[in-house]
Amino acid sequence: MRILYSHRIASRDGQGVHLEAMVASLRAQGHELRLVGPPGFDRAALGGENRWVGRLRRALPAAIAELAEIAYAVPATWRLARAAAAFRPDVIYERANLFHLAGSIVSRLYRVPLLLEVNAPMAEERGRFGGLGMPRLAAWLERLVWRCADRALPVTEVLAGRLIDAGVARERIAVVPNGIHLEDFRDAGSSAPCDPLVLGFVGFVRDWHGLDAVLRGIAAWPGPVALSLVVVGEGPAREGLERLAGELGIGDRIRFTGLAERAEVPALVAGFDIALQPASVPYASPLKVFEYMAAGRAIVAPDQPNLREVLEDGRTALLFDPVVPGAFWQAVERLAASPELRERLGAGAREEILERDLTWEGNARRVSAIAEAEIARRRQDPGRGYLPAEIRR
Repeated sequence: MRILYSHRIASRDGQGVHLEAMVASLRAQGHELRLVGPPGFDRAALGGENRWVGRLRRALPAAIAELAEIAYAVPATWRLARAAAAFRPDVIYERANLFHLAGSIVSRLYRVPLLLEVNAPMAEERGRFGGLGMPRLAAWLERLVWRCADRALPVTEVLAGRLIDAGVARERIAVVPNGIHLEDFRDAGSSAPCDPLVLGFVGFVRDWHGLDAVLRGIAAWPGPVALSLVVVGEGPAREGLERLAGELGIGDRIRFTGLAERAEVPALVAGFDIALQPASVPYASPLKVFEYMAAGRAIVAPDQPNLREVLEDGRTALLFDPVVPGAFWQAVERLAASPELRERLGAGAREEILERDLTWEGNARRVSAIAEAEIARRRQDPGRGYLPAEIRR
């Protein structure tokens, strides 16, 4: 199968991990892929943003910057159309991004099915965390792209509900969560307990992750076993957290590794006694959770619908009520006091990965099957395609 992979990722972060893992897995199954995205992606440093995009957003008023993003759809669509003409794909696979219209347009021009990977409601997310100058236009364009796809592939059932509310038919939605390369976690299993006990976190370090509360909890910890924290990652909240650790007098028990290459992450996670997901947005499929599970770590995470899609309280993790004060630390206390519970939950989490094939290879097989079904339908009905009512008019 020839797959034209369209994206607008400009930084090598968790988005890049997802992209590269899916591309490698699809190619390993014998599919031929051609990627079309921002020219600087291949040269971007790990964890770094695209400097041009970052400067543009900071220098211009939000509405003007968004108009520039919309204007970028013209060269992006032109590049994708040229690639489609030369490559003659069987299907277009696009990672959804705000103001990214290329796949929706080119799939119609060349009558090729469009599979749309949806990782977040970007208009809502940008509006909450980054600010939007034209929120109504952003939300309208996002919903339009969702509805134009032959198949929409959200990463959680919660996110699938957002698509349904936006007018995407349930039968055109297939949930494909994040995953891992299982071979990267061959050495998963129990580890010798440390003193102090190691709490661990992997990811981009932002304020909303709640790590400041974790530091305060470690400083106030009354348990017989001392606690430490390892943070694998980088981000804007790191400086403040390091300063807070010093103020609390626990700087010697807090370690920031900084950015870690993907090959280093499994060994770092294997050193955790308790793996933390202190907070999560309500629709995400957190990559770190799959890494914790594959590594056989005992996990503490919020009890919310998107996480319950992959975690089960008492079997693969301890889930805490995020609105109940102290619930997070009650879960940590249970795990700190019981090596047996940590071992059982870690084993259950890894078994869940194996049983449900929550891997990038499994995701590639699922996507391939969906693509083949859409190709077959398109051959039976060459005029097949989904156009929202506002475009048909």
